[in-house]
Amino acid sequence: MRSDAVPLLELRGISKHFGASRALAGVHFSLRRGEIHALCGENGAGKSTLMKIIDGIHQPDAGDIVLDGEKVRIDGPAHAMRLGIGLVHQEIALCGDATVAENIFMSEVNASRRPWMDYGSLNQRAARVLARLGQDIPPGRRVDELPICSQQLVEIAKALTLDCKVLILDEPTAALTEVESAALFCVLHDLKAQGIGIIYISHRMAEIFAHCDRATVLRDGRDVHCDEIAALTPDALVRAMVGRDLGNYYPPKHDEPGSPPEHLLEVEDLADGECVHGISFSLKRGEVLGIAGLMGAGRSELAETVCGLRRARRGTVKLKGRPLLIRKYADALQHGIAYLSEDRKAAGVFLELSVAQNISAMAPRRVSSRWGLLRHSAERQLAQELGARLNLKSDGVGCEAASLSGGNQQKVAIAKLLATHPAVMLMDEPTRGVDVGAKSEIHHILRELANQGVGVIVISSELPEIIGLCDRALVIREGRLAGELAAADMTEEALLRLASGLTVEEMH
Repeated sequence: MRSDAVPLLELRGISKHFGASRALAGVHFSLRRGEIHALCGENGAGKSTLMKIIDGIHQPDAGDIVLDGEKVRIDGPAHAMRLGIGLVHQEIALCGDATVAENIFMSEVNASRRPWMDYGSLNQRAARVLARLGQDIPPGRRVDELPICSQQLVEIAKALTLDCKVLILDEPTAALTEVESAALFCVLHDLKAQGIGIIYISHRMAEIFAHCDRATVLRDGRDVHCDEIAALTPDALVRAMVGRDLGNYYPPKHDEPGSPPEHLLEVEDLADGECVHGISFSLKRGEVLGIAGLMGAGRSELAETVCGLRRARRGTVKLKGRPLLIRKYADALQHGIAYLSEDRKAAGVFLELSVAQNISAMAPRRVSSRWGLLRHSAERQLAQELGARLNLKSDGVGCEAASLSGGNQQKVAIAKLLATHPAVMLMDEPTRGVDVGAKSEIHHILRELANQGVGVIVISSELPEIIGLCDRALVIREGRLAGELAAADMTEEALLRLASGLTVEEMH
């Protein structure tokens, strides 16, 4: 039996280059048995590269990996699994045309030499794993039919089936509700009690301080700080991550003018016949309006119905008092209503295209000649102007979007909407999966747009974001408007009470 003084996992002087680009420079990291260790840093700091080295996806250029006191070389993810290392990636990596159960037990299915599969047993076992996470997702359902939040839970369930001693979780709660996240943390604390070491990557300060034992900070490919959580404050951790004070994390809110502000967008009795049931609300000029609610409550569906991505069965949408006829998304764009999807990778940016091509994608007329021919100089100029406006960091507007950090990819997605000269922007989880520095920048960008007269609606699962950023908040429950809160009345308890339908006594 090894002493508890010996770390479960040690990384000693790990360095990694990709061509001329340095990703990691002499990183030291240790993981104890039975601890949840937060790995923090801005996007591009080297967290993902370090985790891929632990998982055997990349080999280090220098340094050693020590597991259970013995130096090891990890030749790939399959070898990592045999060594007891499990990794849940931030980007969902499931097989869409396979069932939930097949994905959860994918390695077992692939290794099976039997001519047939006992799907009854497989489904029962998958249901038991999902039940640990408080989920009743049908095990026989195809993964590509599930919403993002359910896919993320399947990814986590898959990792829980591994007999691992090191579990790595990269932004596991980014697509989960508060209830789903709470169930996950219960499981993580059970695993911790069993002596499993957990590396937890998250940009959510509340999670780190509520559930982690230690934190290591990476910045520019180096480990710059490691300490017990009890010895840290959120401000100190953020300073270590970004190398500076962020100042006001949230921008000042809108001051109500003396005269009633103009109603920019008015939605009356909107319904899609499935997920949205007779919702009415308005958006005033100069305000940031939040939409909160549990995952699956109909928040995204409401936005999609407003902008024509879902068919409205009844209701009206007015812009500046004028009723609009919106049959498809192109109609909404033509009227000045733009939508940012919660799924950045699938619907926000074209990863294989350049920054300039992405930004001009929805505004071809702005970069075309009178004969419809693309003017590359105009495309570059548009991208440079909007990139500068959003403080976009890249190797130039000709580089691929895939080469950017998550926060900068999100800025490209926002710039793509701004290129259409929108009057109203519906932003679905605009800061999901981005680091604290980029998150603060995006908050300030959205407030600046509102100050310039653009209508901004923010859908977010992060209650602190709704409270800190928005002037008002609508709460959706089961496809209906459960209530509305002014800035002064917004608390996490008030938002959760409306979202869940529980009384104060039931919540406590």
